Amino acid sequence: MIGFVSGSSLEMAADRPAAFRKGLSESSFVDGQNLTIEYHWLGGRYDQLPSLMADLVRRRADLIATPGGEDASLAAKSATATIPIVFGVAQDPVKLGLVASLARPGGNATGVNFFFSELTAKRLGLLHELVPKAARIAVLVNPADPQTAETTVRDISEAAPALGMQVRVLKASTVREIEAAFATLAREPGQGRLGQGVPRAPA
Repeated sequence: MIGFVSGSSLEMAADRPAAFRKGLSESSFVDGQNLTIEYHWLGGRYDQLPSLMADLVRRRADLIATPGGEDASLAAKSATATIPIVFGVAQDPVKLGLVASLARPGGNATGVNFFFSELTAKRLGLLHELVPKAARIAVLVNPADPQTAETTVRDISEAAPALGMQVRVLKASTVREIEAAFATLAREPGQGRLGQGVPRAPA
C-alpha cells in the first residue's frame, strides 16, 4: 500500500493522482492490480499530519508519497526511518533535513526540489515589469503551512528592496479569511499582489 499525502485539497491538485499513477505504470505498477494507493487530502489541515503519518506507519505502508509539501514530508520523516518516502518540496531538502546530500540522499527519503525560492524572486521581478510604478506589494500566505509561508515572506522581503518595493503580508487559511484579505486589498489601491497558493479550506 502507498500512502499519498497532500496538504492541499483534491480540487487544488486534481492533476496529481493521474500523473502519479502514470509514473507508477511506467514501472509496471497499477493501482488496484498489484498495489493500492490510499489518497489523503488535508485541505490545509496540517495539524492532522502527525496522527495520519503514525497511522500509515502502524499499518506498515510500503511507501509514503508527499508531493508538493514540506510539512507532509517532514512529518513522514519524523514518523519513520525505514518506510521509503518520496517527496516533492519547494525548499532545499538538505537544509530541511530530509536528505544528507543531493548526490547521496541516504536514509529512507528521496524526491524532487521545485526551486521555489528562486521562482519567488522571479515572480516578484515579473510583477515589477508588469506594474513598474507599484511601490507596495501585498503577499498572501497560508499560516497553516508555516514552512512555505515563512520561506515566501523571507524571499519576497529580501528581493523587494532592490526593486524599490515595500512588502505587506496578509495571512489566510480559510475561504472566509481569503475573501477578507482581498476585501482589504480592494480598499487599498495602488499595490501589486502575489499569492503563496493558499489551499481551499473549510470556511
